[in-house]
Amino acid sequence: MSRKAIVALVGRPNVGKSTLFNRLIGERVAVTHDIPGTTRDRLHGESFWNGVAFQVVDTGGIEVYQPSGFRDESPLAEGSKDFVKEIIDQAMIAIADADVIILVVDAQYGVTAADEAIAEILRRSDKPVLVAANKIDDRRQADEAFDFYSLGLDIVVGISAIHGLGVGDLLDELARSFGALDASMWDDDEDEHLKIAIVGRPNAGKSTLLNKLIGEDRAIVSAVAGTTRDAIDTDISYFGERISLIDTAGIRRRGRIEAGVERFSVIRAMKAIGRADVALLVVDAAVGVTEQDEHIAGYIVDEYKSLVIVVNKWDAVEKDAHTINAFTEKIRDRLHFVRYAPIIFISALDGRRIHQVLEVAHRVWEARFLRMATSDVNRLMREAIEKHPPQVKGTKRLKFLYASQVRTDPPLILFHVNDPSQVHFTYKRYLENQIRQAFEFEGTPIRLSFRARDGRRAPRAAEKTAIE
Repeated sequence: MSRKAIVALVGRPNVGKSTLFNRLIGERVAVTHDIPGTTRDRLHGESFWNGVAFQVVDTGGIEVYQPSGFRDESPLAEGSKDFVKEIIDQAMIAIADADVIILVVDAQYGVTAADEAIAEILRRSDKPVLVAANKIDDRRQADEAFDFYSLGLDIVVGISAIHGLGVGDLLDELARSFGALDASMWDDDEDEHLKIAIVGRPNAGKSTLLNKLIGEDRAIVSAVAGTTRDAIDTDISYFGERISLIDTAGIRRRGRIEAGVERFSVIRAMKAIGRADVALLVVDAAVGVTEQDEHIAGYIVDEYKSLVIVVNKWDAVEKDAHTINAFTEKIRDRLHFVRYAPIIFISALDGRRIHQVLEVAHRVWEARFLRMATSDVNRLMREAIEKHPPQVKGTKRLKFLYASQVRTDPPLILFHVNDPSQVHFTYKRYLENQIRQAFEFEGTPIRLSFRARDGRRAPRAAEKTAIE
């Protein structure tokens, strides 16, 4: 099972990590501000360079607390005694869970004790580490980057994240780092058994669910949100089949990811989703679907993983004959982009309906391997077009020639058309809905690709280079 490499941006506050993140993914997603510590939540996005797609994670700055009016930014300064422990915790987790690390530093400010503290940890790792000496806004300042070779890391690239100078060189070095990685990282397990990631906000009951599924207290259960910080793999037997359960750290809502270990715990959750076939999104019934649940579902969709929505703590909800239908409708409304995902209502604490979890997850996994006959795909395509022809754009009419399913896990349907640029996203959604009505792709994403007779494909945002 392959996955994308994870690149973590680390460094002290206000060195330009969020600006570099925005530059790499080609969008203004991270909030940038001159005030140190603006990035309070974990942001991730996909970048594409030299034919390789990879995940970029903006980690946020490492907080330094000092007395009022104290201007020394050294991590060893008075009032910052706990900083060294915090920086070690964060750096060690980044080393363990990212595939490549980019240490972002401020070339205008020069080498600081904080930079040296981070570099000391990174030097001991076996992970590729690049130093991005940021804020070199003029090529005449390029020599300022050389000072950072004193950190003892092999590769230093001078960049201006805000203007894009040198970012292409940084990406070239990043691509070379991918080439040097152990090939085994791209295949986590050659045995194609079912792998289930249990994800959700903190304190939604993920660890309790894991314990109930395996029948023992494998994960520590606590009422304190965020207890689980590691991704824990547990193998179980399900009717003679091997299933791997991956319990992950809770993903906090925006604005609540605190400094320290929890910042990097989200990398582990993302990595677990990337390794899994099916994700169980655990929703707290007492709270309902939140904005952060939407973000997590978005992570799952981005990785083309199958999804089961597990509403936990259902025993704590006062119910009547209409409660479950009303709650289901609320979930469908909030998570409208994954309406294909089945919803089950459980109580992990007392075991109510627990048996449904693996049953549904296994059924959803099997749907990933469903293959439609080419004749069925073309018949369905013709019927869909007859019911609802595509709109005419200008004087050119979109024409569908033929279609076929070209792969599974997840299913990929290839449509041959006269002009892929004429395919509107609403018509793609319509075609997907028609396919779902005819075939049981429960809980599983369907990828639709459109190719012209000359081999051209419809443009995809994910295939953009990181630099315009």
